[in-house]
Amino acid sequence: MTYLNNPLIKKVLLGTLAVMVVAILIATYLFFVPVVNRGVVFENKLHIPVLLEPTDLDGQKVFELAAQHGEMEFFTGQMSETMGFNGDYLGPVIRFNKGDNVAIHVTNELDEATAVHWHGMHVPAEMDGTPHQMIPPGQVWRAEYPVLNEAATMWYHPHPHGDTATQVSAGLAGLIIIDDENSDSLELPKTYGIDDIPLVVQDRLFNDDGEMIYQINNGSYYGDTILVNGTVGPFVEVPAAMVRLRILNGSNGRIYTFGFEDGREFYQIASDGGLLEAPVPMTGLKLSTGERAEIVVDLSDGEDVLLKSLPDLSFFAVEDFVTNLGARHSHFNLLKLVPTLDPASGEFVTELPAKLNTIERWSAEDADNIRSLQMAGGGAGGGGAAQGIPINGQIMDMGTINEVVMLGDVEIWEITNAGGQPHPFHIHDIQFLILDRDGDPPLPGESGWKDTVRVDPGETVRFMTQFTTYANSTIPYMYHCHILEHEDGGMMGQFVVADPAVELNQKQSLVARDNLANTTLPLLPDNFFLQSSAYTCDPNNNVSLLPVN
Repeated sequence: MTYLNNPLIKKVLLGTLAVMVVAILIATYLFFVPVVNRGVVFENKLHIPVLLEPTDLDGQKVFELAAQHGEMEFFTGQMSETMGFNGDYLGPVIRFNKGDNVAIHVTNELDEATAVHWHGMHVPAEMDGTPHQMIPPGQVWRAEYPVLNEAATMWYHPHPHGDTATQVSAGLAGLIIIDDENSDSLELPKTYGIDDIPLVVQDRLFNDDGEMIYQINNGSYYGDTILVNGTVGPFVEVPAAMVRLRILNGSNGRIYTFGFEDGREFYQIASDGGLLEAPVPMTGLKLSTGERAEIVVDLSDGEDVLLKSLPDLSFFAVEDFVTNLGARHSHFNLLKLVPTLDPASGEFVTELPAKLNTIERWSAEDADNIRSLQMAGGGAGGGGAAQGIPINGQIMDMGTINEVVMLGDVEIWEITNAGGQPHPFHIHDIQFLILDRDGDPPLPGESGWKDTVRVDPGETVRFMTQFTTYANSTIPYMYHCHILEHEDGGMMGQFVVADPAVELNQKQSLVARDNLANTTLPLLPDNFFLQSSAYTCDPNNNVSLLPVN
């Protein structure tokens, strides 16, 4: 092309290219770099949730929870209607030890039905707190189970189909902390509320009167005000030593990349389901909705530092573009850490152990079955958020079992995102280990136990897990996108765990697996789901709804 040799044309082309580069840089700055809440003043003391004290009943730890309407003063002199557990907003921290036999009495004092799910916990299906265990207003649900999970940070939240997003956004959520012999033996920051700080991070919208409002924008609920443990503009006083932060992304849809304003390095020590094998150094940690991580930061320099959500400068940061224009992206200031306690005033940690945990891993050859799921894309509902976003082309149907797994099976699940934004995939009942992302190994911080994983547009994530201990071919667990509005809109499926030695003929188990999947509930026992809002199980499964005294 001889015209490219023309000096004038060359100059015009180079000038155009330069203008385009500058325009891209300016657009990147305008969309990503400015802090959305840069005017926030960190002058409110961080609320630390109380630890819920159980009563002992013949060796069983019994906890009492009540879902309630409340009223909160997020901004001075302005009140907002809310919901909370045992209070006005959020709930207490429930603390278990591995091996505990626990019962949780959940009283519904709301004027609407709810359900309470123990996110990340390995519990029987009838105790899982799904839409199949609804609690009508004025009723008490008794959930009881042994604590089988290892030391981890879990959480509990409502799970009524179609109403999860509104109830969580109003304040119904709380943390669960599990301890075990391994975690007790490690030299880690572990004084609750002092050098071991729980952080529930949420974005919310408020009107001019300080009233929290719920408003779907771009398919989910994105706010421009950050609450940490329900506190606006929080600070927390901590030791000038190693400090542990247990972080939950409790937002409805927003993804955060956690880091510190001064760029200091910190260490991830745990993922959703437990401690990593060793501390992982990093300067940024991305968590999608429902994910948890425990990090440790060294504050021995005594300097105040801001915990932030860092801007995602990647070219395909799709999640930031679907955020409403008021928030624009995920660059927020979150929490001021103020080291005021003399490290000599207590037994504070100054160095992390090199080894944290032992994780027994499977190889791909160990798999008894490979299961493939496609999130978003075509199918029922048309793929739009307003009509419902499908999984494997189907929208959630309370009367349909989508998958059947066999008790004891080791499985590989392949999750592909065919949509245009990240979808965090959550599965009930089990913890899993990520095999790869598009064939590449997971990041070191994702190498431990997980129950929720972000799947980016066009990406396939493979994980491995085993279905142990609990089987019930009539009561399902759930898997779903953990963007709450997507979940409510039908981006969810159901699976049962069947015991071939008890409930199915061993020789026909594989045939039964195929025959049961995608069948409707009338083909299953009548106790699977009752059309009334109150769910009762058969007399042998230890679940009941009790009247409020």
